[in-house]
Amino acid sequence: MNFFDRRPSGSAAHWLAGELRRAIIEMELPPGARLSEQEIAQKYAVSRQPVREALIALSHAHLVDIRPQRGSFVCLLSLARMREARLLREAIEIAIIRQACKAFDGAVIPEIEANLDEQSVHAKHGDRRAFQAADARFHDALARGAGFPHAWETLQALKQHTDRICKLTLAGPEALLRLADQHRAIFGAVVARRLPLASRLMHAHLTEILRILPATKARFPEWFGDDQAASPMGEDAARTGAG
Repeated sequence: MNFFDRRPSGSAAHWLAGELRRAIIEMELPPGARLSEQEIAQKYAVSRQPVREALIALSHAHLVDIRPQRGSFVCLLSLARMREARLLREAIEIAIIRQACKAFDGAVIPEIEANLDEQSVHAKHGDRRAFQAADARFHDALARGAGFPHAWETLQALKQHTDRICKLTLAGPEALLRLADQHRAIFGAVVARRLPLASRLMHAHLTEILRILPATKARFPEWFGDDQAASPMGEDAARTGAG
């Protein structure tokens, strides 16, 4: 019996769900890929029970599609789900910005300044994975500085649907440097307590993915599972403004 089988099934399943979630978001398991319980169990040295539990958990997160009598598959990319998740994330991030511009914990400022420098280094080297890790820490620190220490945890479930598409679009230093500059501008506006500017900058930052969706879907049509238009105009027309 292996190490993971000696742990409670729920613990092994939770760990495995995390591993599979990372592989799906990183496109190591591409959209539409068939997921064999036996192959997963062998690869991760677990029994098939935690594999089943992990796949069920990921199906609830809309990352895995379990089809009776046919098997389990990585969900295709959904423009509709991605756009909904992005909109909800923006609502939370703008609320964070509003509070941050009113009062911000000064102890977090050096952490964010160091993080911004780290982002620039990773961006110049085109290290997407390291940049995205620093990106996540930036948004987390921004929320903590505004007094919302658990906000980033809530955003993780929303981000996973946009992160899969970001994997296809964040290629090369130019795209990463643009995001790093956006982060620096957002933080500068927060420190200066310029709420309208900070809100506009965050809105522009979080809607950038909408502008590149049409080209991304055209490049990888087999990985998308719906035909909903990807134009940002439909979403923005329903908005009254970000800030």
